[in-house]
Amino acid sequence: MENMMTVDGVKVQVNYAHKDDAPLTDPEVQAYIKRAYDKYPHGKLESLVLDVDGEDVGIHYGLAPVKFDRIRRITGYLVGTLDRFNDAKRAEEHDRVKHDVSRIEEVEER
Repeated sequence: MENMMTVDGVKVQVNYAHKDDAPLTDPEVQAYIKRAYDKYPHGKLESLVLDVDGEDVGIHYGLAPVKFDRIRRITGYLVGTLDRFNDAKRAEEHDRVKHDVSRIEEVEER
């Protein structure tokens, strides 16, 4: 048996292994959502799947992908973008040798 609902903007799916399993109450579902935010404080919970089997509850969190900034080491500096580089540093970055990963794999195969 399956039950779908939306609680506090989170898609919640509750699966029951047996038809005589006690249904989860709204405060219990909200407690599982709170647990997710406590466990993943910087995450955005999109979905929650609860598998009820008697007294046991399996919890599956669906977190939104986290956007991150790529950081590279360029000309001795750790940077995400080149927008703060002056003209000399931009020229240095432009002139540097860029290595291709596929060439390294070809060498390892030989």
